[in-house]
Amino acid sequence: MQSRNQGNYRNPCLTMHQPWASLLVYGIKRIEGRSWPAPIRGRLWIHAASKVPDESTIKAMEEFYREIYAVNGITEIKFPEHYPVSRLLGCVEVVGCVRGDELAHWEGVPEGVRLEALTDYCWLCEQPQKLVIPFEMRGYQKIYNLEKKMYEAAARGLTKVESPLPVKFPLPDPRDPFSLKPGSLLLNASESKQCEPGESSSLSAAIAGAQVAATQFSKNQNHSTSYSTRTSVMNIDTSRNVETASSDLEEVSDDSTPRDS
Repeated sequence: MQSRNQGNYRNPCLTMHQPWASLLVYGIKRIEGRSWPAPIRGRLWIHAASKVPDESTIKAMEEFYREIYAVNGITEIKFPEHYPVSRLLGCVEVVGCVRGDELAHWEGVPEGVRLEALTDYCWLCEQPQKLVIPFEMRGYQKIYNLEKKMYEAAARGLTKVESPLPVKFPLPDPRDPFSLKPGSLLLNASESKQCEPGESSSLSAAIAGAQVAATQFSKNQNHSTSYSTRTSVMNIDTSRNVETASSDLEEVSDDSTPRDS
């Protein structure tokens, strides 16, 4: 079977598990964490895999985002009413990709965004749009191209989303869409202001709860992956590889879809 991960991206799409997929499309989740840097810039379609999320996982993730938005004074967040699976949900604009430690110390973005820096690589997402009616489809691993007919229908069914706190990530070089890449910020972590989530017990509890939910979620999958994460905000030993609150499984395959070899 020919792989769909060809690298020639026309209408790139990423399959993610719920509730992370909907949280990204609704503009609540602003960072997509991966163990590999984003190979694209521009529109990225988001598809929800077939795994139905547990209520406890949804509750933990919603609490996590309530707490990190509260850091910036945002107390009203409209979460999705439903977390559909096996559906194309909408899209975001990937404007850059930086290392987790760079994002964690980037004073040019809100502190709540910096608290999402929990993985090796952080894909920076803006301009979320959702489909008025999510389209049923199956997903594939990593990034793949939407079929032409699916793309044409989806492009006509998008509506803008009101993010709780829209973020604009400034490009170092506006003429180069790939200028915001790992190493581009040239931050010195020892000289930068550190986030201090430990000062808030509720924030620490939310982060820990989200981490537990993500870890438990990964244990329920037919396959498991792990990636090196930035865990200092969780006060967890950095020698461990864990699933984190801001990232989904690295390798996602719809249960009804043959996995790429």
